[in-house]
Amino acid sequence: MKVIFIGDIFGSVGRQAAKEMIPKLRNKYRPDFIIANGENSAGGRGITKAIANQLFEWGVHGITMGNHTWDNKDIFQFIDEEPRLIRPANFSPGTPGKGAMVLKENRKELVVINLQGRTFLPPGDCPFRKADELVEQYASEHRFILVDFHAEATSEKIAMGWHLDGKVSAVLGTHTHVQTNDDRILPEGTAYLTDVGMVGPRDGILGMEKTAVLHKFTTQLPARFEADGGKWHFHAVYMEFNDSNGRAVKLEKIRIQEEDYWME
Repeated sequence: MKVIFIGDIFGSVGRQAAKEMIPKLRNKYRPDFIIANGENSAGGRGITKAIANQLFEWGVHGITMGNHTWDNKDIFQFIDEEPRLIRPANFSPGTPGKGAMVLKENRKELVVINLQGRTFLPPGDCPFRKADELVEQYASEHRFILVDFHAEATSEKIAMGWHLDGKVSAVLGTHTHVQTNDDRILPEGTAYLTDVGMVGPRDGILGMEKTAVLHKFTTQLPARFEADGGKWHFHAVYMEFNDSNGRAVKLEKIRIQEEDYWME
């Protein structure tokens, strides 16, 4: 099983990068599945049906979300009808949408679980208990399970990696938009990375135009943040999983700048 996971796609710059790079990644790696976090894809705040459909057209098989899930109200019109889009599973019971999906392609199946951290983020149900519940639900019939843990605290993400080591194929962190350098395969065979990074404006501040962010930091006054423009950078990971037991055998970070993008 070969899987590519793309970090948080941010705004129109991120979408342009995704449009350009996804076909090149497909040609190079020949993945069975491509997953992307899309919670910032609409101007840095949420997602729309039109944008989700664009991502699917470009080759994404499934989209995960995070704390900006509800920022664009368009999502309420389609989240319950779109099986390829999930939001964090530990949102309150009765919340629209679902927190896990089973993707099927060429007689292969991949379970994707979306969870959100509780440290420095809005309150939610326990992600660790929800992870256990969902893994128990799916593991008896599926070898390949990937977890997108959308969380702020590095410690919480690392804890989730150890908590699920040997139980899932991969635990990948999203949300902080900076790709970390701690990629590894844990002792029991789970691929782990604290944060995959982002796909979007390279010269903003986590995707936002930097002047307003700097104003807020230097004055402590309110400021309206807008998605930045300019050149993009692209962050993702490529993974290979053992077909017999679902454990990771390869984890490779992908980091590309607009001016040096490659692969035909």
